[in-house]
Amino acid sequence: MNHYEVLGLNRKARAAEIKRAYKRLARQHHPDLNPGDRKAEERFKAIAAAHDILGDPQKKKAYDRELDGGPAPGYGGAGYGPAAGSPSGWRFESAFDPENAGDFSAFVSEIFGGGAAPTEAPRAPRRGDDVTRTLTLGFFDAIRGITTTIAIDAETPCARCTGSGRVPAAQRRPCPDCAGTGRINRLPGPLRLTSVCRRCEGEGMLSWDGCGACAGTGVLTRREEIEVRIPAGVDDGSRVRIAGRGRAGRLGGPSGDLILITQVEPHPFFRRIGDNIHCAVPITVSEAALGSRIEVPTIDGRARIRIPPGTETGQKFRLRGKGAPSLRGTARGDQYVETRIVTPHPATDRQRRLLEELGSLENGEDLRRNLAG
Repeated sequence: MNHYEVLGLNRKARAAEIKRAYKRLARQHHPDLNPGDRKAEERFKAIAAAHDILGDPQKKKAYDRELDGGPAPGYGGAGYGPAAGSPSGWRFESAFDPENAGDFSAFVSEIFGGGAAPTEAPRAPRRGDDVTRTLTLGFFDAIRGITTTIAIDAETPCARCTGSGRVPAAQRRPCPDCAGTGRINRLPGPLRLTSVCRRCEGEGMLSWDGCGACAGTGVLTRREEIEVRIPAGVDDGSRVRIAGRGRAGRLGGPSGDLILITQVEPHPFFRRIGDNIHCAVPITVSEAALGSRIEVPTIDGRARIRIPPGTETGQKFRLRGKGAPSLRGTARGDQYVETRIVTPHPATDRQRRLLEELGSLENGEDLRRNLAG
């Protein structure tokens, strides 16, 4: 059976398909979840070896050439071990002179920083990861603030294994990954590269099994609705942190946080820029020419502003303190009102006569000559 058949794939499988197949099969046949099952252990080793080759583009290419009858680089051999991982616990051993292996290891350690070869770090409490998601809000909900309910996939540490993913085994057994040696060979050939076995942490024996309650993950997940308060003044891209609602911690570590990134829906009349609110209002020719007091909408209701005589299209007027509340303090932004003069369309004879009379008093040619300099 070749590596593709081990993972249940064909040779056209993409990297993502290979990764998914490996995760699914490795979890199904992991020795921790099948204690004492030699067939599951052998199957798990075959799955790991297949992923080591097919999960690496260069090794996969060489393996495909080997399947096609090309030169065999050794990547397809059954004895090819798992891919090299973290450098924790690396040790070089010379197959030519086993008695000098320790001296050679010391020499390499001295070259790369001195001291003995590092060992596996102790299993310590670890904080859970933060979770980020988008929350869509209406325009006024973002400005005024809102308390709402959202559904999340809540994680809690598994009570049976206290978040470790492990439970005490009935009896100690040799580690299947390192065959009880406590070390893993990473490279075949005359110069071998070994590391501390991560599964048994160098002991060579296992005194624990995978937790069946959480399938060895250390966490339990359930759908839950929580109430969140969005403060007044959030804008597009604001981040609201909900403490302790992210991924569950491991080994007694605290949970991560839930970070909500707000996405605010646009408003048909108001436009927000920072903490300021912008809008455009129509005014008549007579209001622009003679001046007037007009009523305009604001986010708090309606307000009156004074339009001075001679106002033109595009002129802006500021209403202080009528903008959005600031997340950085108690101050508020301003509202800017831009005027748009509406060209009249005479609907009656009297309106037409008045416009004609106004036109006779105005001199458009003089205005255009002035604009041209």
